[in-house]
Amino acid sequence: MASVFHRRNDDESAQAPMPAPPAPRAVGPPPPSEADARLPLIYVRGFAGGTSGIDKQVDDPFYGFNDGSTHIRVGGDGNPQYYQFEGPLVRLFAVDGYRPLVSGDPKTYLESCGANTVPRATVWIHRFYDGAADSFGKQAVDFDLEQAARDLYELVQLVREKTGADKVNLIAHSMGGLVCRSMLQKWSYESSGDFRPSAPGKDLVDKLFTYGTPHGGITFAVGSGLLDEFMEDLGPAGSDVFSPEKMYGYLVPGVTYGTEAPDGWVANEIPESAFDTDRIFCMVGTDAGDYGLSQKVVGPQSDGLVAIRNAWVEGAHRAYVHRSHSGRYGLVNSEEGYQNLRRFLFGRKRVSIELAGLEAAPPDRDGNPSFWQAELQLAIRGLPVVMHQQSAPHRCPIDLEPDPAGNPIPLTTAFLLDPVTFADGSTNTPASPRARYGLRLRVSLLTEKHGLLFWRDRLAQTADWEDTLIVDVGHEDDDPTGELRLWAAWNSDLPTAIATQDPICDDPLDPDPDHGAASLRLPRSAGQLLGADTSLILRPELWN
Repeated sequence: MASVFHRRNDDESAQAPMPAPPAPRAVGPPPPSEADARLPLIYVRGFAGGTSGIDKQVDDPFYGFNDGSTHIRVGGDGNPQYYQFEGPLVRLFAVDGYRPLVSGDPKTYLESCGANTVPRATVWIHRFYDGAADSFGKQAVDFDLEQAARDLYELVQLVREKTGADKVNLIAHSMGGLVCRSMLQKWSYESSGDFRPSAPGKDLVDKLFTYGTPHGGITFAVGSGLLDEFMEDLGPAGSDVFSPEKMYGYLVPGVTYGTEAPDGWVANEIPESAFDTDRIFCMVGTDAGDYGLSQKVVGPQSDGLVAIRNAWVEGAHRAYVHRSHSGRYGLVNSEEGYQNLRRFLFGRKRVSIELAGLEAAPPDRDGNPSFWQAELQLAIRGLPVVMHQQSAPHRCPIDLEPDPAGNPIPLTTAFLLDPVTFADGSTNTPASPRARYGLRLRVSLLTEKHGLLFWRDRLAQTADWEDTLIVDVGHEDDDPTGELRLWAAWNSDLPTAIATQDPICDDPLDPDPDHGAASLRLPRSAGQLLGADTSLILRPELWN
């Protein structure tokens, strides 16, 4: 595993150059062909706390990104069951053909290689904490997020040069996502000392995937704001970087750290000029109960450390999963995290899903205002986990409100692998040449009275309507390279078990010739409740 970036101090740079290390040991599948379009992956870890926590992380060649797990939360009783997840890096090596390069000092190895000689399908770790550790026999220096961002920029450029890749993909956990954003939004445009960026980050990075990153900062649900002020002013072990007021200084070009953010500045918005948010995916954790003491002050509507509302970038893709911020039940060490990651990075098909034609919720019989609340679950054929889940028990349902301009309401996007190219089973022959996903929808009519939910006419945990839409995505059997088509049917309309029908219905949906999207009416029972014209808009496309 290539572990970068270890920033040398002045004493190290004055020493004689290190000899080139031996050729790296390859682990896993053979190297990909030169025609392989896969991009290098750079992992950026999260906050490690004080010196003892930093020392523990730098002792790990993988910086904590491959702990794996043997438990999974299942069932309503919350009891764990055995389920082995080897870890995201092992999966990338064994399943996706990426290579670890083990060569002592990876930076020296990269610098000793010629341009375009290192395989593209490689994984690198941004070791920005090494200088803040005291386990290497030298004086530790204070961690500096902006220095970590500048080092990340140099690492990206070095990997691009040696692999010949036009761009890289960044994968970050927690604070690591803020390091990536600082590089993309500020330090690819601004110089400091000997640091001179030569190109904007958006020209160097293809995609950004974040696990539990506090894009909107970390705020506390208790303490009447006193805890927020404590973190901002004192910054225990450097945690002041999570204060929304302090984020302005390392995310905005031309601004020094500590500058007060102006009114109206929003931390989780990325300017279009800095990076395309369509190339960002945010994993949002919804299980606060499996995290440490911080969940007591952050509140239950969180992953235990980062509030759900702060864990995504405006306009980016999201997946909500019932996992905690980190640890054995955490986002990184989860099947859900890995499966979302590989589909976002390597998938060639995606389907955006929107709700159109929704009518306003009627008031109750006493004239109290009501509103629609939806719960959504996305599953993909062949996987043992749910890919995306927004539900009331997990404190992240969707409040549905008709758009005044009549625009459809975005629900989610399904990213899909080609079943023929990415067979997950023990055989290379997939069950079907089409990818399949299921979208479960539950809609409830809720009433408010005096600002609180009014339960007089409600049945607990009972939706007013629910059904599952089964969608097959692929090509006609007699036209395997033709137009991308969709076959879709509601589970309530199927005459037999889902698995016995492929495709799920006889004829594909007819797309709109102008927009390429297909419209599918909700079942009659839903139409009577939500509006006769209520439908799902499914927009398939090839991408990447």
